[in-house]
Amino acid sequence: MKYQLAIIGGGPAGYTAAETAGKAGLSVVLFEKKSLGGVCLNEGCIPTKTLLYSAKTYDNARHAQKYAVNVSEASFDLPKIIARKQKVVRKLVLGIKGKLTQAGVTIVQGEAQIVDAHHVSCGEEQYECDNLLLCTGSETFIPPIPGLETVNYWTHRDALDSKVLPKSLAIVGGGVIGMEFASFFCSLGVEVTVIEMLPEILGGGMDVEMAGLLRAEYAKRGIRFMLSTKVTAIEPAEDEAIKVHYETAEGAGEVVAEKLLMSVGRRPVMKGYGLENLPLERNARGGIIVDEQMRSSIPGVYVCGDLTGFSLLAHTAVREGEVAVHTILGKEDKMSYRAIPGVVYTNPEIAGVGETEESLRKKEISYRAVKLPMAYSGRFVAENEGVNGVCKLLIADDNTILGAHVFGTPASEIIALAGMAIELKLTTEEWKRFVIPHPTVGEIFREAL
Repeated sequence: MKYQLAIIGGGPAGYTAAETAGKAGLSVVLFEKKSLGGVCLNEGCIPTKTLLYSAKTYDNARHAQKYAVNVSEASFDLPKIIARKQKVVRKLVLGIKGKLTQAGVTIVQGEAQIVDAHHVSCGEEQYECDNLLLCTGSETFIPPIPGLETVNYWTHRDALDSKVLPKSLAIVGGGVIGMEFASFFCSLGVEVTVIEMLPEILGGGMDVEMAGLLRAEYAKRGIRFMLSTKVTAIEPAEDEAIKVHYETAEGAGEVVAEKLLMSVGRRPVMKGYGLENLPLERNARGGIIVDEQMRSSIPGVYVCGDLTGFSLLAHTAVREGEVAVHTILGKEDKMSYRAIPGVVYTNPEIAGVGETEESLRKKEISYRAVKLPMAYSGRFVAENEGVNGVCKLLIADDNTILGAHVFGTPASEIIALAGMAIELKLTTEEWKRFVIPHPTVGEIFREAL
């Protein structure tokens, strides 16, 4: 069986590329060993947002009096919350399968093995292809902490499916995934402790000031944050609890919790599908090197998504998949990472796009920062009683927009406005010419300008 394009991995990069190529008339085969949608749809982006929305709804019910609404006894049903999450995932997986089928894509369920740049085997079948696209995604990284193997710890998968709430939860890792789970369990009344090795949560891309504002908000809600703290060992404690030993600049100590969630990050999947049969050029960190068209060092082999090790975000992978297929089709296109939004779907949300103050200082790029309370947006005030927020724009000397960062819901929905301004290299005057509907929270950008 010969195809013009073979794709390994049915996550955001893979299914986007498959649909794009199929609609363009290419013969496409897509290999997926688990479920279409990849980690993002099945055990990442969508499941967590479904749980977080339930938690947000519960939060709103408990504090409905702020909006002159009386809710006598707000409560929640965790097994039903989990069941709803599973229903949402099933619906979306079926939707992706339907779109791929409509585009004429051949879907092969199973673990693909690379033979060479133009041959892939799966089971007893071998498939020939003109082009090969690798989109194998990423997996949870579990650090080699002494004693970790002696306890029954959670990964994000376990946390997503637990139908019983622990009384207390220790989360090792204060990144995006760790903070979203901290938000969910805090809203449901769990005593949460976040242990982070860096001096601030959400390190590695989010604006430090916004991260600090989010941490302060959740500290008021009862989450205990332990920053600049290194976990040194883990051991079982009494009553099936878990004891986490740690070190700080001030000395050593321990935290005891009923459950432990390991959330220190993810790493690209490099093993298990014959990647060693392709002599691909790699960077110092082990990521596969690609050019602006997502082409690897081997002609006809493209790499998208987490496998490059560059941006482990679903929306980045989607765009990379499009660029790869457009290149195969002979269309002029290239990948730009100038304006990749980052979002933390806590309550309140934070979002950012483009440069941060920290990245600009590191690059020694001159800029000015404009900060404005979100209260300058009438819509924000109407819908966020008693909650403060901040909008920050980073502007170059030539008045182009370098970065934008928002603390306050719905940051996730409005950050794309700033992303387009950054990608198009708009100046402040050019951006102000766009008409934004009133009243919307997105008007905060016009106010800041």
